Amino acid sequence: MVLSIIHTEPVRANSKTGGISFSEALSLTGFGKFNYFLIFISGMVLANVLLETAAMGFILPIAQCDLNLTNQDKGILSAISFAGIITSSHLWGFLADTKGRRRVIRPTLLIAFIVTVFSSFSHTFWVMVLLRFMNGFFVSGGSATIYAYLGEFHTDKTRSRAMMGSSFIFAIGAMILPMIAFIVINQNWILPIPFLGIVYKPWRLFMVVCGIPGLLCGLSMFTLPESPKFWLAHDREEKAIEVLQKMQRWNGGSADLKLKHILPEEEQPGSTMQLNNKAASTENFASAFLKSMWNQTAPLFHKQYIRITLIVCTIQFWLYVVTNGMYMWFPHIINSMVEFMDAHPGEMKQICHIVYDKHESLYKADGTMECVAKLENTTYFYSLIMEILYASSFAFIGVIINRVGKISILFFCTILFSSCGLAAVLVVDPSIAAYLYVLFFLVGVAINVLGAATVELYPTQMRAMAICVSLMFGRLGSVVGANIVGALLANNCEMTFYAACGALYVCAFLTLLIPRSTLAPPAKPVLDDT
Repeated sequence: MVLSIIHTEPVRANSKTGGISFSEALSLTGFGKFNYFLIFISGMVLANVLLETAAMGFILPIAQCDLNLTNQDKGILSAISFAGIITSSHLWGFLADTKGRRRVIRPTLLIAFIVTVFSSFSHTFWVMVLLRFMNGFFVSGGSATIYAYLGEFHTDKTRSRAMMGSSFIFAIGAMILPMIAFIVINQNWILPIPFLGIVYKPWRLFMVVCGIPGLLCGLSMFTLPESPKFWLAHDREEKAIEVLQKMQRWNGGSADLKLKHILPEEEQPGSTMQLNNKAASTENFASAFLKSMWNQTAPLFHKQYIRITLIVCTIQFWLYVVTNGMYMWFPHIINSMVEFMDAHPGEMKQICHIVYDKHESLYKADGTMECVAKLENTTYFYSLIMEILYASSFAFIGVIINRVGKISILFFCTILFSSCGLAAVLVVDPSIAAYLYVLFFLVGVAINVLGAATVELYPTQMRAMAICVSLMFGRLGSVVGANIVGALLANNCEMTFYAACGALYVCAFLTLLIPRSTLAPPAKPVLDDT
């Protein structure tokens, strides 16, 4: 684990008020079982989103004949979960900032799993599209809120490492994806269900298995409290103190935590609009809801924050174009390369020429299509290698992030892995191109580093909404990436790589425009001794 026990410093109360700052009160709870459990659950919530969405990449080549899918259909199915996430992420951010982080995360995770179970019984393309959209709509609740939720249980000294720790857990969960796919999808059993008009095959069970972490995380949220910083921001000091005391008990505190008063932190003003009964009674509920949601969002685009918001959203968009949108085609492209290398050992050919040949063999001139029963075993190997590198990268970044800084890590990772993607499409040795193609997707580590930075760029009342808006742009990038690849792969494969890598180079330099002073830890409050 990349985290270490944090030793807290003695805290002195302000003698005039008898209170201490929230950060000081939080440091008194220690760092132990509660924090590790929260980091693990947060990481699994993030992994659940990947499993629910990226699983489709392994399913599409196998389900091609069962659902009668064209390349354009595959693009739609690859992107539809992200479309659901886009549709709801703003809503969940608003509710998380006004009603509570936990009250959003818990029900959405449980509902998303139920929808996943139903989607495994889909008998047509459009039924699958509808149910995967609904799944994305609800699975967004956890992913859009978890960064703010996790960050508000940690001090400035431990927050970045806690977030990278959850990212490491996320990477471990992602590493399990190809293993699950190999174990479940490559089985030979079938189960006819005549009254539904389907044959239940391993790829359908694979969808359900990928949703189980969301179910377990949803149930685990019954044991975790609401964010103490959320309670404090909403003038519920007694609730915040109760949560801090619970944290201290979980962490093995030898004595009860005695807190009389927590001083409000001096943060930049943010909007904390809530839907109340008075507003709902005097005007249309939907109108009141939309107005309140707009009031919660508008501060992100005020003069003070607009540059930061636009930079973060632009970077998120292009990172997700690659790591989610283009990744949905990773199993198909790698499987095509593995088949080529097995059939033509030692032959040189560029990655896109291999993809062109595969498309011609799948979709024949007479209108028929070739059915794929299983993916090549080596395809799972390349996927596993990528996820192992992901986990290793998160572990390494977790160790160096405080020393090197988030901006430097964002810039270096984006430049390095984008260059790997550009090289992958140019080299003629397919074995080298396959590994460069794998490295290309490691640019995704920048997403979590950017998320950790974003939390510190905004005050408490705006954090969840800021994360949700940036993720909404990211998911839009996923939709664009998946559909563009689906449309261009058969005839303009090279263009997808050139456009994505060029845009990522621009994003690397945009990270240098993020104000470093804002990202620095705030000055420690001075406590009055008189």
